[in-house]
Amino acid sequence: MGNLLKLFAKIINFEYILVRPPDGLWGAEQPDGSWSGMMGMVHREEVEFAVGPFTITPERETVCDFSAAVHTDDLALLVIRPGLTNDISGFLKPFNPLVWLLILCSAVSIGITMTLVVKAEGKVFGCSTSNLIDKMPTWILQTITQDSPKWLPRRDAGRLIATTWLLASFVFTSCYSGILTAMLTVPRVTIPIDSLADLVAQTHLPWRLEAGSMMPKYLMDSGDPVRQKVVTAMSGTFPDCWEARQAVASGQYAALCDQTSMKKSMSWDFSTTGKCHLYIASQKVYTNAMMALAFKANSSYRSTADQIIMMAKEAGLLERWMGTEITNTSQCLRPPTSDKRDGILALNLEALSGPFFVLAVGLAAGIPVLLIEILGYRVYARLEAHSHQVITRSWVPSRLRCDT
Repeated sequence: MGNLLKLFAKIINFEYILVRPPDGLWGAEQPDGSWSGMMGMVHREEVEFAVGPFTITPERETVCDFSAAVHTDDLALLVIRPGLTNDISGFLKPFNPLVWLLILCSAVSIGITMTLVVKAEGKVFGCSTSNLIDKMPTWILQTITQDSPKWLPRRDAGRLIATTWLLASFVFTSCYSGILTAMLTVPRVTIPIDSLADLVAQTHLPWRLEAGSMMPKYLMDSGDPVRQKVVTAMSGTFPDCWEARQAVASGQYAALCDQTSMKKSMSWDFSTTGKCHLYIASQKVYTNAMMALAFKANSSYRSTADQIIMMAKEAGLLERWMGTEITNTSQCLRPPTSDKRDGILALNLEALSGPFFVLAVGLAAGIPVLLIEILGYRVYARLEAHSHQVITRSWVPSRLRCDT
């Protein structure tokens, strides 16, 4: 916008002084009807015009005269760029919860069906199987873990069911092992926040809105509970997106900004660090916003400024000026899932923390179970001993009486 302002001054032939608003805001209507920020200065005619550029809204049009649109812009979320993370429940991720539930139901159904069929075959053919109920869970686990089971049904119906379960278990295990291997050795980056719904559903990253912008009113007037929660649950505000770039890149909070400012922040980030620390969410909160300069009412400069803006747009000057300010963004604009990695990664303890946690829980649970078994055995032994003593005492006197 600085180049456009210089072009104005050269063609219209005027000198100018840049003045910042006392509150450093773009400008929004206050409860008492006054306006803050640059829009307030234009409305009170303290300045001839404000460069901005500003998003044209019906409310702002009542207090100023906008120029011809300089460009259109989108508004979206700017968050810290997601990277590779390890999840303690990662070993469960190859299947979604519904698939795990169906596998569990299949195992239970096969166990019940196999028990009933084998018992029925035993009655028909006179070949009963001892400890069938105890053998069935072990057989199901051995089958699904591809371990050779020591027991198999003797008759055809039971073997047919066993063959079906063997084939299904082979598919389950092969898919699980293949997907898990790929996830652990060549992990993919997950994007936790890619929309407003993702933002308000999480609790680990706070968010802020630009102070004095049109977004709070726009979101509240939308009637959408998700968009309204963005305003009611925000952790605060920031002066403008450019000043918030470092805080967003360090993960202090997420910000709702215009696309141009976000790309400029990405350009600064990559140029200064050589890495990408910022990510623009794919959901656009506001699309095709008309951006323009704000002139005081009935300004004598506006008509000429409109002609200059149209001339600069037709000549491609605005696009070229913007291109010189926004560079080195191609790498950072790519989705995080396409970030380069140094080949296959070696698995660390954090990557396998889930299985080790399950193992620790199983070992810890085994100790109280052992104590309960010991206690139960001792109680049972005492009851048996007491029962034996009662029987002996009642039997010995009768024998003595028979002898006398």
